[in-house]
Amino acid sequence: MNPRIVVCDLGRTGYRILTLLQQLGVAVVGIHDQPSPLFRGSDDIVVGDPRLDTTLMTAGIQTAESIILASADDALNLAILVRARLLNPEIRIVSRLFNTRLGDRLDRTLEHHVTASVSAIAAPIFSFAAFGNRAIGHVELFERTWPIHEERIDATHPWLGLGLHQLWQDRSRMLIYYRPANEPKLDLVSAICCRQVLQIGDRLIVATRPQAQSGRKTWQERFQRFLTWLDNLRSQSQSSIIVFLVLLLTIFVATWTYVSIDRQTTFIDSLYFSVGMITGAGGQEEVAEHAPASVKLFTSVMMLVGAGTIGIAYALLNDWVLGTRFRQVWDMPPIPHRHHYIVCGLGGVGIQIARHLHDSGYEVAVIERDPQSRFLSTARSLRIPVITGDATLPNILETANIQRCAALFAVSSDDTTNLEISLTAKELVASLRVVVRTHDSDFADMVQRVFNFEAVLSPTEIAAHSFAAAALGGRILGSGMTGGQLWIALAVEIEAGHPLLGQQVQHAAMQGDFVPLYLDSTQGQTLHAWDLLDATIEVGQTLYLTVPSQHLDRLWVGPGTAKAIVSPQNRSLSVEHSPLVSAIAPLSSPSGLNTEAHRSTSDTSPPLNSPLTSPLNSPRLPSRTLAR
Repeated sequence: MNPRIVVCDLGRTGYRILTLLQQLGVAVVGIHDQPSPLFRGSDDIVVGDPRLDTTLMTAGIQTAESIILASADDALNLAILVRARLLNPEIRIVSRLFNTRLGDRLDRTLEHHVTASVSAIAAPIFSFAAFGNRAIGHVELFERTWPIHEERIDATHPWLGLGLHQLWQDRSRMLIYYRPANEPKLDLVSAICCRQVLQIGDRLIVATRPQAQSGRKTWQERFQRFLTWLDNLRSQSQSSIIVFLVLLLTIFVATWTYVSIDRQTTFIDSLYFSVGMITGAGGQEEVAEHAPASVKLFTSVMMLVGAGTIGIAYALLNDWVLGTRFRQVWDMPPIPHRHHYIVCGLGGVGIQIARHLHDSGYEVAVIERDPQSRFLSTARSLRIPVITGDATLPNILETANIQRCAALFAVSSDDTTNLEISLTAKELVASLRVVVRTHDSDFADMVQRVFNFEAVLSPTEIAAHSFAAAALGGRILGSGMTGGQLWIALAVEIEAGHPLLGQQVQHAAMQGDFVPLYLDSTQGQTLHAWDLLDATIEVGQTLYLTVPSQHLDRLWVGPGTAKAIVSPQNRSLSVEHSPLVSAIAPLSSPSGLNTEAHRSTSDTSPPLNSPLTSPLNSPRLPSRTLAR
């Protein structure tokens, strides 16, 4: 075997990456540790332990350019990483790791290594789906995150009648995508060159330079947060207040009783005796010594009641003073009242969504069923309020102020639970924006049509394109989604033999259906706007661009490069000829891939009757079995 890329562990994520690479026409081989009828009869799958040299060598590791470690098990990925690097010291490795710190150290220590995370790649797309037209993606440029939003041109829009070439010259924004109302096949670069004017009905995707936001809050916001904190303090200390009120009531009843029985006993003496009797300290016992038997019986009962009450009061006081209750109440961030986002499920995807929204300046509340969730400390360090409870229950959602929130994310690891949470939320607030997570992309489309949620997304489907692009040579700058279409921002390094070499950027963009952002020349200059379109692509340059995910192959498919041939009988894939071409350049700055990875409990081999593995949707992948 002479593959260009090897994919280890064909679970849900690995299998999707494998089929995507095959659809792009890349010579790829998969490795899986268990045989499956789906793999029977093909040479494109090696069945065996990927930690063994024989398995990796059978898959062609010694001549491969890249290997993708797609298992949800960090230990397994690390074991494969070591063996792969020993067998091929120059191979590019894309590792899916849960341990963020370890992944960062590996990226700094090993050459040609990228730590990728399904949750980190998918989280921004989930967040943008809840924003509607306000934001639909992001891109990392010039060491800053540029938010991307959609502009729909109507009769009142200030850009109506403005030429695209005028917007193209503005360095404070970057044009990403253009869809005219009257000419749907006209691409952005062609529209710029022909000086197209924006008309009613046109859609334009724009990346805007981020502005520094002030972290200072108004006095109204500070006062509102203080009132919210007092409300949380009241709810947390309610039991303690009730116990102390019962204690005071007991002392008052005892004091009043002794004063009523013996008029010669002063109120102070009765109070002193009652407090001493209830607390066990004693004092002024003569108040009850010469009293009738009924009073002595009453005194005995009050001693028992007082002992229990004072014991509970001491325990609560000790918990507040010496325990962590007061610190938790003091440090606990208040639950937002309005215009916030609710994240249900504090797993890998949930914490990344909460982090992304928090870093973008939005208020977030999290609902998590497991009080021992491994991400609780992360959420608390970000001062994100966490409600422990079942998000399928209406009262838990109401505790998070769902009636006044901006949107809700149902992103637990269970598809059925996510659907139940979403339907419960819709019953409470019919107009609420709901973004649902599912593992099956085909099921996501059906749920979207049936229940009319804002978005139903599959993290695996979103992240697969980024994994594939990273394996082809580098890091992803960003991603976004509009009209159901996923696009990816990346950097292309031009080397000898590259299909884009020698072409003018303008013509290459028109033919490849991509949008150039800027070009780093060999002289250290950064070309933008018209200088970018007029530039000729040369060896050593780095071209930054955005491209629809389904057109990734156009960045490296040219004369003499590999093309896929799909047989109608078995839909197997063959390759005519495939020179090794490095298409995408690694960046010096860390990308969104180097973040906390996601460990999905459902990331196992797809069932045979699943839409994901149906022969109607995926090519049949034959196998070669090794002795284990």
